[in-house]
Parts: sequence; C-alpha cells; structure tokens
Amino acid sequence: MKQIIPVKQGDNITLTINGLGSSGEGVGKYEGFTVFVKGTLPEEEVRVKITLVKKSYAVGALEEIVKASAERVEPACPVYKECGGCQLQHLSYKGQLACKRQQVQDALTRIGHLDLEALPVLGAAEPWSYRNKMQFPAAADAEGVLQIGCYATATHSVVDTDACMISKEANNAIMKTVRTWMQHYNISAYDEKTGKGLVRHIMGRVGVHSGEVMAVIITSGYDIPHRGVLIEWLKRHVPGLVSVVQNINKKQTNVVMGSKTRVLYGPESIKDSLGSLSFHISAQAFFQVNSEQAEKLYNKALEFAALSGKETVVDVYCGTGTISLYLARHAKQVYGIEIVAPAIENAKKNAEENKCANAEFICGDAAVELPKLLAGGVRPDVVVVDPPRAGCEQKVLAAIAEVQPERVVYVSCNPASLARDLAFMEQHGYKAIVAQPVDMFPMTSHVESVCLLSKLNAKQHIEVEIKTDELDLTAAESKATYDEIKGYVLEKHELKVSSLYIS
Repeated sequence: MKQIIPVKQGDNITLTINGLGSSGEGVGKYEGFTVFVKGTLPEEEVRVKITLVKKSYAVGALEEIVKASAERVEPACPVYKECGGCQLQHLSYKGQLACKRQQVQDALTRIGHLDLEALPVLGAAEPWSYRNKMQFPAAADAEGVLQIGCYATATHSVVDTDACMISKEANNAIMKTVRTWMQHYNISAYDEKTGKGLVRHIMGRVGVHSGEVMAVIITSGYDIPHRGVLIEWLKRHVPGLVSVVQNINKKQTNVVMGSKTRVLYGPESIKDSLGSLSFHISAQAFFQVNSEQAEKLYNKALEFAALSGKETVVDVYCGTGTISLYLARHAKQVYGIEIVAPAIENAKKNAEENKCANAEFICGDAAVELPKLLAGGVRPDVVVVDPPRAGCEQKVLAAIAEVQPERVVYVSCNPASLARDLAFMEQHGYKAIVAQPVDMFPMTSHVESVCLLSKLNAKQHIEVEIKTDELDLTAAESKATYDEIKGYVLEKHELKVSSLYIS
C-alpha cells in the first residue's frame, strides 16, 4: 500500500523528536512520516517548517523549541551554527555518549538484526582541544576580505574564525600567525572558482606526547613571497614548532593536498607515540587525529584479540600499520594487508623504526592475499579488520570466513556498515560477542566501535538455557549479571567461561 505523505513544502508542524540521525540531526514522526530537523534533540517538542519533501521522508527547519531536552546546552563555539565541523555542541557530553551508544545499538538491531547489546561508550576525559591535526581553508569574501576557518555545512564557503575549539591550541596558533602574515604582506587566498590566488589551506600537526609541532602551508604555486618572515613568525608564535613544510597543489580541484612537498624549515616529519610505539609523521601521513582516544581504541582491540604471544594475526585494511604494530608486541607473527601502496611503504618504515621483526606487510587485495597466505601454510588465529566507512567488501568477509580464524576483531567508523558486516559473518559461522563504542570525535556525530566475533565450533559452542527463577535475583533485576551466568554454567555444566563469550 502506497504511503500517504502528510506534509508538503512550506507546512508548519509540531512534532516530538525521538532520536538522532547519523549526521546528528533530530528525527521525529509526523502522522507516521519521518521528518529530519537539524539542531533538535531527543524528547524535544518542536515547531518546524517543512523545507523538503521526498517519498519516504521530509526535512524541516527548526522554528521554535516548545519543550527543550534536559541535556540541551548552549554551544561553546561562537560559529557553531554556521560551521560544519561539529554537529552536537548543543547536547551535553553525557547526552552525546548516550546518543552515540543508541546509534550503534539501533544499527545492530535494525540493520544487522543482531541480539547484541552495545556497551556504554568509552568517552574522552577531555572532549575539547583534542584534534592533533587541523586544516583550515583560506578564501576571500565578496568584498575581498580574507577568511580562514572551516567550511560551512555541506558547502565550500569558508566560515571565518580565530580558533577551532576541538583543535589543539598549537594548530590555532599556526592559523593565527599565517593570517597575520597574509594580511601584513597582502598574500592572496586561493579562489576555487577562478583558480587564482596562492594560499589554499593552512595545516597544523601536533605530536601530543612529543610536543613537536609542524606547520604546513598548502599553495597553488611554488614561490612564497616573504617566506623567511613567515618562518620566523611561526617559530616565534607557535610553541613546540620544529618543522615548516610547503605542499604545492596546482590542480583546480577541491582535494586538499597535492603530490609535491618541500621542507622550508626543520625536519620533514615530527615524532609522536601511541602506547610504546613511536611514529614519524610527515605532512601527508595518516595518523589518528585523537591520540588519547586512539590508545583506548587500540587497547580494546588488543583485549578482544586475547593474545598470549603464540598467535598469528592478520590485519586487513592495515593502512600504515598502527594496529598491526600495536598487536605485534603481543603476538607471534602479524601480517598486514593493504591495497594502497604508499600506506604499505609507511607501515614497513614504522615496523623498522619500532624494531618489530615479527610484522610483515603485503600490498594487495585482501580477498586475494588471504587465500595465498593460507595456501602458504599461514593459519591465522585472529583477523583484525579496520575498513573505511563503506565497510568490508563482501569478498573480503567471505575470504575471512574461509580462513576460519578463532576470533575476528572488527574496528568500525560506521555503525551501519558494521551491523551489515556482522550479520554476514553470523551467517558464515561466527557470533558477534561484544560491541564497544569509542568516542574518537567528541562534539561530532561520528562514533567508532570495536567488536569481537568468535568462531562457532560444534565441539566447543553450547547453548545454555538459564531460567531466572533458578538464579538469586530480586524482582527489580530483570537480567542476570555476567558473574551470575558464569557461576550458573560452572555449577550446572562444570564449564568455566569468560565474560567475552557470553551473548
């Protein structure tokens, strides 16, 4: 039966918001029809003007908050409403963590149809000033006035700002110094429409543990007027500065960086660490932008891998090898597979610098390379995947299932593709045991997750029915705890089980 659309463009309606969408927008129902409203929060009653109508949903603009959420707060950033960098500053941090957990839970239940409860999100001790890398676009407004800051939501219009509140302060100092230099010497900003102008972006990179800072100026041409002054000003005004790098991007494109980079001052890279591992970070190298939360993410992946030092691990979508090397200290052998050749070269350098002789990196398609490893006698005990937002290719998942590792650790940046891939693996002999969300990007709508899957073995896997009336539970306790379940299984079946394997 065809759904009747109860709204049209221009309508003013009142609705209750009951959740958040994947981009942080509020979601409500009007006569059973889905309406998305930016800037609203769960449990809020709002008046909305409909701006767009599609077959299955509508989009509305917030006109009035009739009843505000108890978790609504005043955004700290003065350009929050215009800027597209953050989506959740109007929600308390406690509320953000609750909504991100619900986002993961909804994906597991509705997309994956999984009987799996998302654990409480591992939040950040400091949800501000966490980004160790920041890139600020430069442009001129209609009157020719210099604008440096962040892009407005879903546009390439630059919102001018003196500082980003989720960036490390050194990155803001770089931006302020370059702005002063451009204004003082009348250095032109790049115009995407005409292809004219010199400065395209200003980038900062901060070694959180080393204290080293790199400034990167991305230009449309090779020559930089008054570059000596720029270097001296950066050295004077940016604490910890050790490197100034120029990246040249002559193409008329919205891709930030070009292929040619030259060092203007200091070394070509800065140093930083994750756990006991050290890394050299160049202007173009990948490195997790939230160092503190990355360690929590990797430690959780290490916990789920449950390594004793005897295991063989394969890390699929290994990138520059950060997770591979993090696990290598606790495994017998690690193989990293990545289809992007420059990333593999970086991974090999990282392994050499960290003296990880038991880590080998392979450039190729995991769906091809995994069977090759198996044919060569490699039997992985653990497979780790850390795919892009689109998730794993099905042929890669099928290859993993064919290899039959005891455990799969799935690191995800997209709950929807995670749930889809977990459902596939559950149809191919694996059980999703635990899902742990991690807040890598406070104030934004993004959430990462680490999930453990265990191979179902007919000789080792049993179904145990537990009747709650056999447990010592009060009327207020609707679910048994892990300890109660472990005690019950030990008493009734003489089996010791880990909490990780109770689902």
